[in-house]
Amino acid sequence: MNKKIQIWLPLLLSIAMIAGMLIGYRMREDQPGKKFFSLDKQTALQEVMNLIQNKYVDIVKINSLGDSAILSILNKLDPHSIFIPAEELQGVNDDIAGNFFGIGIEFNIFNDTLNVLNVIEGGPSFKAGIAIGDKFIQVNDSVIVGKKITTESIKKLLRGELGSSVAVNVIREGKLQKFSILRGIIPLSSVDASYIIENGIGYIKLNKFTQVTYREFMKALEALQKQGLKKLILDLRGNGGGVLDEATAIADEFLSGNKLITYTEGKHIPKKEYRCQREGIFENGALVVLADEGSASASEVLMGALQDWDRATIIGRRSFGKGLVQEQFDLSDGSALRLTVARYYTPIGRSIQRSYKNGEGAYYEEINQRFHDEEVVNADSLKNDSSQLFTTQKGKKLFGGGGITPDIFIGLDTSLYSPNLARVYMKGIIGDYTYHYYLQNKSRLSSHSSIADFASQFLLNEEDWEQFLSLAKKDSIDLSNINSNEKKQLLKRIKSSLARQIWQNEGFYKIINKEDLAILKGIEILSK
Repeated sequence: MNKKIQIWLPLLLSIAMIAGMLIGYRMREDQPGKKFFSLDKQTALQEVMNLIQNKYVDIVKINSLGDSAILSILNKLDPHSIFIPAEELQGVNDDIAGNFFGIGIEFNIFNDTLNVLNVIEGGPSFKAGIAIGDKFIQVNDSVIVGKKITTESIKKLLRGELGSSVAVNVIREGKLQKFSILRGIIPLSSVDASYIIENGIGYIKLNKFTQVTYREFMKALEALQKQGLKKLILDLRGNGGGVLDEATAIADEFLSGNKLITYTEGKHIPKKEYRCQREGIFENGALVVLADEGSASASEVLMGALQDWDRATIIGRRSFGKGLVQEQFDLSDGSALRLTVARYYTPIGRSIQRSYKNGEGAYYEEINQRFHDEEVVNADSLKNDSSQLFTTQKGKKLFGGGGITPDIFIGLDTSLYSPNLARVYMKGIIGDYTYHYYLQNKSRLSSHSSIADFASQFLLNEEDWEQFLSLAKKDSIDLSNINSNEKKQLLKRIKSSLARQIWQNEGFYKIINKEDLAILKGIEILSK
């Protein structure tokens, strides 16, 4: 008997070990990534990919083919589950992180040449001696002059490892100069502008929600409070969202107690509540939030919480309508899958996600349809889902299923988007003109010591206007017969663009906001 046991024992132990490994790896089936081994039968997709790789008549890029297959699969899910190819992942992650490693310049391509529009003060290029007006002609070994250069190709050349060196050749006032720049951390600020408008009414413009947005917002809010902030206009127009936690952290600064901000839930994701956790620094001041069809995702989380708790007045137009939560999974080849894993709901239970049952094309076309149906112009054209009606504690009626409907509607000013003006904007003529105007009129512009002085005193003369018309004509745009309102709008845009050239985004918004109908309505509401 002992001899039989000794003979069979190694085999029994081997069987037990294999069974244990099978059970262990089976228990990990729900985890992403490849298993060590699997007894699962190959899917038809895997079989097809293998056959193409091993049997197809020509050589094919199997990875590229796989990417296309993934995109086709995701197209059957929802519009916000996306595949991010390896070569694009770093840029996407940089945007979420709120910074990247680069040289710290703002540039544009004029006449097939990179022109430096602005240099970040204290940044790598500033330290190296790069100046506004420099024209880059070479980066390391790459010549970057010609019709084939693109903004994306230049970004790839200028960005790189932190602390690494990049050699650039530039033309300055007709002379060739060489610089060596050490790449540094370049912030992608979420706060476009923050300032006191009048009588203790402050303004903060948020363009996205990154991993540092809450920190940037708090810095701006605290600075305004030192300047006498009593009431606030928070501008979320065009803010496509981002990191959910940053939006809930900002909501916490406006809401008291342990109020519910939002909750998420999915088939494989248990319900998770986001509640207020600390005393906010602006729980009592009057608050207005500006929204439009570009306000999405995390922006709608923030607006939904403030609207449900009757904490803010929402002014503007119906928001985008994205109520899905994505989680990013890194894949083995360096790419990533951003998969929808849950829906989020406002405190009173609204899901503001628009229907996507007719496919991705129809889903995004719905935004264009709002313009066609004049919903963005006329409040009577608003399309709310009456089957999803909710009521706040104070009795306000709210709708779900299609974005955040504003409390006060402000239609789009169609005079800003006439065919003539649209062509000018699309061609980038205003940016081209103001950049060269700045370089040629530095002494005239330097006489304005502040944005307020510039706003009240600076005017373009008739000679300046004729130069602008000539530049437009070179792009086959004849503006000689535009009406007085169109000319007024263009002059305002040129002035605000010049203010941006001198004082960056804050200069732009301080000028352009003076006649903004939504902001004027916000001031009216807060002044009561």
